[in-house]
Amino acid sequence: MACARVPLDEQEVTEPRGPLGRERTLPALHPDRKEERCFVPYKPLPNDSSPPQVEEFLEHAKFMAEDLEWLLALPHDKFWCQVVFDESLQKCLDSYLCHAPRGLDPASLPSSPAVADMQRTLHRAVFMTFLRMATHKESKENFLTPAVFGEIIYENFLFDIPKILDLCVLFGKGNSQLLHKMIDNIFTQQPSYYSDLDETVTSVLQVFDTILERCGLQCEGATAMEPLKLSAHSQPTAMTMSQQDLVDLVLYLCDSTTTIHAFLDIFPAACSSFQSHGFLNRLASFYETVVPDMEKAVRKRNFDDKGLQEDLWKRVSHSCRRMVEIAHLLLQHTCLQPILEGAENTQTFAEELLQYFTSFLPEKRFLSDYDEQFPIADDISLLQQALPVIDETRTSYLLQGVESAWDSVGRQRPQGRIQPKSPPAVPVAQGAAGGSAAASGDFKPLGVRQPGEGGESPRGAEAMLGAPRKGDNGALCPVSTAELESLLSCIRDLLPDLGEGFLLACLQEYDYNSELVINNILEDRLAPNLEKLDRSMPRPVKEELPDVLSSRSNVFDDDEFDVFHRDQVDKSRIWRGRRKGESAREMLNDKQHIAEQRARYQTYETVVDEVVVEPGTSAANYGLDDYDDEYDDTYDINQVGANDLDQDSLLNRRPFTIPQVLRTGNKQDLDNEESEEEEETGQNNDNRDQFVQDPALLRERAEARRAAMQQRKGYRPEPPTNVVGKPKGQGQTLETYLDRRKKEANKSRGANHNRRVMADRKRNKGMIPS
Repeated sequence: MACARVPLDEQEVTEPRGPLGRERTLPALHPDRKEERCFVPYKPLPNDSSPPQVEEFLEHAKFMAEDLEWLLALPHDKFWCQVVFDESLQKCLDSYLCHAPRGLDPASLPSSPAVADMQRTLHRAVFMTFLRMATHKESKENFLTPAVFGEIIYENFLFDIPKILDLCVLFGKGNSQLLHKMIDNIFTQQPSYYSDLDETVTSVLQVFDTILERCGLQCEGATAMEPLKLSAHSQPTAMTMSQQDLVDLVLYLCDSTTTIHAFLDIFPAACSSFQSHGFLNRLASFYETVVPDMEKAVRKRNFDDKGLQEDLWKRVSHSCRRMVEIAHLLLQHTCLQPILEGAENTQTFAEELLQYFTSFLPEKRFLSDYDEQFPIADDISLLQQALPVIDETRTSYLLQGVESAWDSVGRQRPQGRIQPKSPPAVPVAQGAAGGSAAASGDFKPLGVRQPGEGGESPRGAEAMLGAPRKGDNGALCPVSTAELESLLSCIRDLLPDLGEGFLLACLQEYDYNSELVINNILEDRLAPNLEKLDRSMPRPVKEELPDVLSSRSNVFDDDEFDVFHRDQVDKSRIWRGRRKGESAREMLNDKQHIAEQRARYQTYETVVDEVVVEPGTSAANYGLDDYDDEYDDTYDINQVGANDLDQDSLLNRRPFTIPQVLRTGNKQDLDNEESEEEEETGQNNDNRDQFVQDPALLRERAEARRAAMQQRKGYRPEPPTNVVGKPKGQGQTLETYLDRRKKEANKSRGANHNRRVMADRKRNKGMIPS
């Protein structure tokens, strides 16, 4: 048996050997202690999977998940013997890291709930295996010497930089803190990984060069000083290469940028290694060179499948965003973060940041895209607050360069940008979060972030079925009801004494992050508002919504046909079309509605002109009121005051005439008009016996009236023109020549406006031969 408080690498065990049961002593880590078990590799589900293929995938994944669950259930010494000496286990884990679909892969959407559940189970089992492999101290009794642990994982290739990059891509969403502790523990116990990381950065730069070479481009940087190959002129570009090559190139770029961003986001300590190779300047030059060319190719090339074109455009846009975010992470952790933390060489870091911004100025496209996501003005303002000695001339020059970059790319800078708040990380697998599990090496099964949660809509190995986003009581909630129940059960398995109401309040306070809730409860670091709550508080009762039928309100409520409030309805009063047993003649002969209205109109039949009132009775007895029509006779019929003997009689005054001031013409004109009317009247009286008057006389009179009217109004007729002139060949007078010239110049007043003027302009400019 293993001795207590002795590291596993120094322990020895005694085991029986052979049929005679002879004992032998072996080191705790020995190949003979490995269990004979064959771990099956991972095979992804095809895109166009048929039911038999789905069944085969489920069975294969079930075997793999059961093997990993068996591995995780082994004791500490057996687990490490299996991990170190079983090659099939390493092939199984490597196959999952290699073939598990990423977030933008087409195979990321699960074809059925069974596939999604199996993918979730397998995803968790693989992550828990790597988590235990990265932990050198599970408890006080089960641990490895840190130096030996670092040697084991490095020499046996349990972890390497490509594996770590894949771990960040596949398991980063929702488990970033846990992955950060894992990777930090690996790099701390084995510093040789830093040298491997330097070689990885060089490989990444070669990836950029390969993409540029495939596109027929050349980037400024390390390769810019090399002579251009003669065969480079015949290299296909993004517009001329085959469609499959373009698809492969876009997928290559998208996968590379996504992987680098996930690694730097989870392990910021690697930013210094990237910066030591001048990665940021190379990235900006690569972005400026390749992105416009690739976007143009995806947008303008003809694709038979429009869905493929949309997918490529989405991947190119995703790659652009990730490259900008990579640049921000490098600047944030190498320049801005030391300034905010008050490092010793603050002035040096500020100078380095300004130098980087200055180097971005020639890269107009990259600078504008970077400023759109992370405004440079905010960083400069932060520098001015932290270091008031910053040169204002230099900062003004940078800000003007940013504005110039926006103008050069032909885009307008957005105003009032608001960064969207990403949904909180919510683990859904059961487990608990220790405060410093990976940092100290203590192994505890922690909740694993399941696929499809938080941030962008991830898919692939992170694929999950869509769930509603409504919590209890219809309140808005970033997790579904099923996920909320899973979180509660996950916490209550570890802390059964706490009430569900208290746990719901804690989850709501910490954005439904069960790992953070468990950590703060165990370390007594809850928020003040949560400390005041009763920890045994039960779950609030869910409010029941009122019945729709009981709360309806309608104009037809409580009538004879209200089926919602009446159980019995007279169906004899309900029919469609002609009622049964009735004919059209009977319906037309039915005058019942007339008889119903007859009594109303009978009151208007008798009209009495005079009613004799007997002596001794009142008119009110006959339904009459006393009425005296003297008022009407006095004021409506008689002309009161019209015949009074006063100075001005209302009936005898002279007729109304138009005042002289309001008249439009003078007295002579009015007299002329009156005389003309009298003459016309006299002539009409003289000629009224004529059946048809002389037309010549009528035209003469009309012309005389027109001339008189024009004379009164001061109208001057146009002078006569002589554009006809003499017959051709006899010469023309000066008046004819001038009239013709005037007519030609004034043609534009009628149709074909400016025709002659434009013709003259063309002729003067030599457009029309003279």
